[in-house]
Amino acid sequence: MEIRRVAYDHPDAVKLNDRVQLEYAERYGDEGDITPLDAEMFRPPNGQYLIAYDEHDTPVATGGWRGHVANDEGYADGDAELKRMYVTPEARGLGLARRILRALEEDAREAGRTRMVLETGTEQPEAVALYESSGYTPAEAKFGLYRFTELSRCFTKPLRR
Repeated sequence: MEIRRVAYDHPDAVKLNDRVQLEYAERYGDEGDITPLDAEMFRPPNGQYLIAYDEHDTPVATGGWRGHVANDEGYADGDAELKRMYVTPEARGLGLARRILRALEEDAREAGRTRMVLETGTEQPEAVALYESSGYTPAEAKFGLYRFTELSRCFTKPLRR
């Protein structure tokens, strides 16, 4: 497996985003994550987007982070928010989510971010397990578009050098 930096609007990223949106819709019975995102949010030094490719150059996993400053959605100065963490069903169990997560944390740390934040949901128990086993703890106060949603779960992790 090879992890590459790509643009959020790269054709492979678009394909994987379409797949994760379908999975969100199936799990939650809605239209998927409607958080407004654009490619500029994931451009260094204020963000990063990664895709893992298998030995056949097929994109099988993805994830990114985007920077935040303190705002009325509950983010704080120095936050890096994880977005679009996803592994295709056929590539699950290979440790790709953990590898992408570590790479994103390191990149955000190097970019000067002080805290990684994420929002997931009750219908994604494998995501919750990944984050908790990677040192994330429930946020004291929820943040983001879904902060008032009962199914939402927010987590944070300090990014120490």
